[in-house]
Amino acid sequence: MSVPNSDAEEILEEKAGFFIAPSLDSEWEDDNVDHQRLILQRADALASENRLKEALDAFSTALRYGSVRPEQLSTLLDCVLRNFKKRVGDASAAQASATTRDFGKPSAADVLSCPACHSFLGEAVTVACGHSYCKRCLQRDLFTRCKLCNEELADSPPGLRPNVILCSLLEKWFPDDTKRCKTAAEIEDLSKQKRFEEAVTLANNALESDPGDVLARACRAEAFAGLRQYKSALSDLEALCVSSAHWPEAYFLKARVLKEMGQVDEALQVYLHCLALDEDFKPAKKEVEKIFHELLSPAAENVKVGLRETAQSTSNHLRSKTLVADAQTAPPPPRPDPEEKRGAPSRSESLERPGLSRAQSLRTHGPPGGATAGEEGLKRVCSAPQLGDPEKGTLLKRKLSASEAGSSLIHSQGNKHKKQGEAGVAAKHASAPSRTIPVELLEANDFECSLCMRLFYEPVTTPCGHTFCKSCLERCLDHTPQCPLCKESLKVYLASRKYNITSLLENVMKQYLTEEHLERQKSHTEETKEHSDLTKNVPIFVCTMAYPTVPCPLHVFEPRYRLMIRRCMETGTKQFGMCINDPRKGFADYGCMLQIRSVHFLPDGRSVVDTVGGKRFRVLSRGMKDGYCIADIEYLEDVRVDDAEELSKLQELHDQVYEQARTWFQNLKNRFRGQILQHFGPMPEREADIQATPNGPACCWWLLAVLPVDPRYQLSVLSMMSLRERLVKIQHILTYLQSIPNE
Repeated sequence: MSVPNSDAEEILEEKAGFFIAPSLDSEWEDDNVDHQRLILQRADALASENRLKEALDAFSTALRYGSVRPEQLSTLLDCVLRNFKKRVGDASAAQASATTRDFGKPSAADVLSCPACHSFLGEAVTVACGHSYCKRCLQRDLFTRCKLCNEELADSPPGLRPNVILCSLLEKWFPDDTKRCKTAAEIEDLSKQKRFEEAVTLANNALESDPGDVLARACRAEAFAGLRQYKSALSDLEALCVSSAHWPEAYFLKARVLKEMGQVDEALQVYLHCLALDEDFKPAKKEVEKIFHELLSPAAENVKVGLRETAQSTSNHLRSKTLVADAQTAPPPPRPDPEEKRGAPSRSESLERPGLSRAQSLRTHGPPGGATAGEEGLKRVCSAPQLGDPEKGTLLKRKLSASEAGSSLIHSQGNKHKKQGEAGVAAKHASAPSRTIPVELLEANDFECSLCMRLFYEPVTTPCGHTFCKSCLERCLDHTPQCPLCKESLKVYLASRKYNITSLLENVMKQYLTEEHLERQKSHTEETKEHSDLTKNVPIFVCTMAYPTVPCPLHVFEPRYRLMIRRCMETGTKQFGMCINDPRKGFADYGCMLQIRSVHFLPDGRSVVDTVGGKRFRVLSRGMKDGYCIADIEYLEDVRVDDAEELSKLQELHDQVYEQARTWFQNLKNRFRGQILQHFGPMPEREADIQATPNGPACCWWLLAVLPVDPRYQLSVLSMMSLRERLVKIQHILTYLQSIPNE
C-alpha cells in the first residue's frame, strides 16, 4: 500500500508512542500489516480502558494503513456504548436497565409471551436451554443469548421446528391470537417476496381489527420502507417506540429507515439507543460497526462530513419539534447558520437531528472536510472524555453539552405522541390484559407423553419439535439416536446431552394441573426410592471380578446398562454390584459393590465409567428389571481377631506375605509391571492396623486383582471372611509363581 508523503510524517508521529518508527522506504510498505496489527491491539486496549478519544485516533490510524473488517471495531463499539449510557444520565440508564431486565422476563400471569418481543408466543420454538420463543424472533437472529437464563444460543438452523405440543395447545386456547400471529407471518412473507403493496393492504386489515397489534404495525412499517414511503414507516415506528418503549427491535427498525433516508447520524443515535436497551442485539451491533468503519475510513468522506456537525445548538423545545417535523413532512428543514452554532456555546446541543438535507447538500457540493472530519463527527456523537490538546477546549465543551442533551433526546419523541391522547395506540397497548389460560379448555390428556402414556414428568423437547418425558426419551436414545415419533436423526442432540426441561410446559402443569402433577411426581419419587435401596433390588452388572479399593474402569455400551448407570447417578447412590457370569444361575453368588467416581459420555451415547471397589456381598435372591439383573444382597465383613497372641501371629503372616509380594512384583519384566501399574496403580502401602476396615488390608485385594489366577479361584478368596485364610491362599499363589522360571 502506498501513502502520500504529506500523510507519512503524521502517521509516524501517531505511532511513535508505542513502536519504533521505520524509515520511509520499501521496508515500511512490507511492515504495514504488522504495524496495523500493533495499532489495532493498542486501539482495543485503549477502548477497553474507556479512553475513547485515544481509541478513536488509534482506530483511524489503523484504517489508514489498510482495510479493517467492521467486526474488528467491536471493542470501540463497547466503549462508545458505555459512554453513551453514561452521558444520557445515570438515572435514565438505571431506569432503562431495570426496565430492560423486566422486559426480558414475562410476568407470571403472562407466561405465554415471547421473552424477546413480548408478543403472543405464536409459533413457539423451544431452544436448547428449555425456554420457548416465537419463531419470528429466532429466524431474525436478533440475539445470541437466551433472555431468561443467559445461555448462549446455537446458530439457528435453516428450518426452525415449532414445538408441536405447545403450538397445538396455544391454538386451542387462543385461536384469535394464533390467527394474528399467522397473519403477521404472511405479511412478512409478502415483504420478503417484494410484494410490498399486498403486505401493506394485509397489515391495514389486521390493524383495523386490532389497532394495538404490535407485530402487524412493525410489519407494515417494513413494507412502507420497502415502498420508500419513509414518512409512513417512521409514523408507525414512532408509535411503536411509544407503545413498546423498551422493545429494542422498534428502535432498530426506526434506525434502519433513517439510514435508508440518508440520515446516518440520526440512525447511529437510534442504533445506540437500541443497544442501550439490549447490548446483545446482533443486527444493531453489525450496523453500528459498519457506520464506525465508514466513519473512520479515509475513503468514506460523505458519511464523515454528514456526521461531523451532529451537535447543533438547539434548545430542547426546538429539538423535539424538529424531530417530529422530520417524521411528518417531506421537505427537509433549512440548514442551520454556522455563525449561530458558534455563538451559542452554553446551549444544549442536539445529538439527533434531521440530516437528510445535509446528505443532499453533500451530494451536490462535495465534502468540505479532510480525513479528520469523520473522526470529529464520531467524537461528537460519542462525547470523548479526554482531549489532550488545550486548543480543543471549545470543542470539548460542545461535545460534553451535546452528550448531556442525550437524556432528553431519548424520550423526546415519545412525549410528543403521548400528548396526542390516551385513546391512541400507546394507551390501548398499555392497557392490554395479560393472557390467562381458559381453565375450561384445560385437559390433562393434552399433556401426556406419547411413550409412557402418563402426564409429562420433566418434559424435554427435541430439535424436531416433539416432547417426551426426559427419562422416556433417554431410554429410547439408548437404543437408537432417532426421534421416537418422526424418526429424524438426533445424533447431534444426543452428543450434546442437553436434555433441558421445557419450562413453559412444566410451569403450566404446575399452575393449572396441580393435583395431576403432584400425583405424577409422587409416583416418580416412589420409583426413585425403589432404585436407591442398596440391599433390595440392587442393580447387578454381570461382567468381571471386582475387589474392594481396586479401580475398575468400565466401557458401557449396552442399552440396559446405560439405563442402569443413569439410574445409579440420578438416585444419588452412585453404586451398583459387580458379579461374574454363572452359566446356571445367571451370575455368581458373591460380588463386590462398585462406587462410581465419574462418567464420561461419548457422542453416540456410550460411556466410560470410572469406578472403585467397595463392600463385598452375598446374593440372597435374583431378579430382572428393565433388562438388567437385580438382587437382594447382604454385605460381608471379616471376622475380627481379639486375642492378642493370635493377632500378633496374624500381623507376622501379613508382613511375610507383603514382603513376598513386593519381591515378586519387583522381579517382573518391565512390560508386565508397566501394564499392572497402568491398570491397577502401584501396590498399596503396608497398613499399620490390618483390621481397620471390614475388608482387611488393601494390599490383599490389589494382589488378588493382578495375580494371574482363574476367576473362580479369585471368587473363592473374595468370599472368605477370615483374613488369615485369605493371606494363606495368596501366599500359596505367590510361592507357586516364584517357583516358575521368569522367562
